Amino acid sequence: MGKGVLNEKSFRFATRFVGLYKYLHEKKEYVLSKQILRCGTSVGAQVREAEFAESANDFIHKLAVAQKECNETLYWLELLKETAYLEKEYFDSINQDAIELIKILTAIIKTSKAK
Repeated sequence: MGKGVLNEKSFRFATRFVGLYKYLHEKKEYVLSKQILRCGTSVGAQVREAEFAESANDFIHKLAVAQKECNETLYWLELLKETAYLEKEYFDSINQDAIELIKILTAIIKTSKAK
């Protein structure tokens, strides 16, 4: 899986969170919406930063931060689902995207550390 695929998936992931933020704002939910927007869009930003890492360690670090942000995103998604802000179908879809991104990031980090 190339860098282009990760860039594309993380960017699409971020766009879903911009949409979710707008939806939550319409529901008058302001605190959780900002949290989910911040961490959901941060994943792609960290992936982009990793493109111009100063070293292999910097590259690994930036992807590890993206991995952590993605994991935090899972927390906020679960909280939104449990508090009835997200319907199960939407949660399942976006949650699956987050899990897929974590798996990709984990694989790239492991491969990079092995080099």
